[in-house]
Amino acid sequence: MARPREFDEDKVLDGAMNVFWAHGYEGASLPDLLKGMGLTRGSLYKAYKDKKSLFINILHRYDEAEVEKATQLLNDETVKDGLERIDKLFASVLSAIENDDTRGCLLCSAAAGPAHNDKQISEAVHILLNKMKSGFEIALKHSSEHTELSEERLSQLADLLLTQYVGLRILSRSQASKETLKRSISSLMILLAAE
Repeated sequence: MARPREFDEDKVLDGAMNVFWAHGYEGASLPDLLKGMGLTRGSLYKAYKDKKSLFINILHRYDEAEVEKATQLLNDETVKDGLERIDKLFASVLSAIENDDTRGCLLCSAAAGPAHNDKQISEAVHILLNKMKSGFEIALKHSSEHTELSEERLSQLADLLLTQYVGLRILSRSQASKETLKRSISSLMILLAAE
């Protein structure tokens, strides 16, 4: 019979998520993770096997904590117009930056980093990116500007929105100017309204 874990798993995983979020997958060293999680090396490896397994665990946790919030906003039926939902999501990116949160998005950073050369991480990342794309598609279907568009065109626009979202979150991590990000979002919303 397996012994119960002798630590608060939520606290430990939140600590690991903050380390990965701040430093990225490659930049998160073992000492950083041990300090952030409050674990010994042996406890970390016993509980999570290796860094990659821990990171995939963290992506699932990030889904529950952050990706789910974004998709709920895109699916929020109390906001009748889908374009307004999309605008609110992109406004939340700016709001985070204005509050000095330049960590960007852990999922987006994973897409730009370890997903490039690790199949398991890539699969986990693409499941969550597809979840975001589905949220954009639902919002577009509830946009009065896009009621006549085909499913194929809606899918293409959702791809555009996903690409823009990932790009903005990575730019915010790179400390791009707020003005650059504002202009980009404004241009995107003008483009969507003209579709």
